[in-house]
Amino acid sequence: MEYLLLVILLLISYLLGSIPFALIVGKKMYKTDVRGYGSGNLGGTNTFRVLGKKAGVLVALGDLLKGGVAASLPLIIGSDLDPFIVGLPAVFGHCYPIFAQFKGGKAMATSGGVLLVADPTLFLIMFVFFVILLARTKIVSLSSMVSAIVLHGFMIWKGDTAVALATLFLLVLILYRHRDNIARIVAKTEPKVKW
Repeated sequence: MEYLLLVILLLISYLLGSIPFALIVGKKMYKTDVRGYGSGNLGGTNTFRVLGKKAGVLVALGDLLKGGVAASLPLIIGSDLDPFIVGLPAVFGHCYPIFAQFKGGKAMATSGGVLLVADPTLFLIMFVFFVILLARTKIVSLSSMVSAIVLHGFMIWKGDTAVALATLFLLVLILYRHRDNIARIVAKTEPKVKW
């Protein structure tokens, strides 16, 4: 019964993650499909660049929320399943959403939502680390990838094998989704944030 429950929750988590907030906000509020502009990704950063601050904040909050709701599923039903593990498919769903032809975002805000529920203190530490790194480098993608590496390292240090494996999956996914950014960082052509 526990395995069936886990499968159901993982499926719901993936479907929650597949909600394409960038597509919804872009089309409903701005009559614009952000997939045709900028990086073409359905995430907060591309929405910021294409549609501006208000749209970017709405999308980032929506992506954070779907990760948080997915990770909250075990708490909602009173299960002792790990929120981080249950929330992980939401991140995959954000990257490869069934509701948007499997072309989504790059995982960061949804990952943040999962972490916020699974470990609020660690979320706050990682958020501050990300902001400081972003302020120093002015490169969102670099700050995202380094934050994911640090998070995985912390989970290894913490000694929770299941969550460390989950963060390894998350790290590989984030690095893969940022492969074009990595090439631009190496070539020193990656766009920087203009404060």
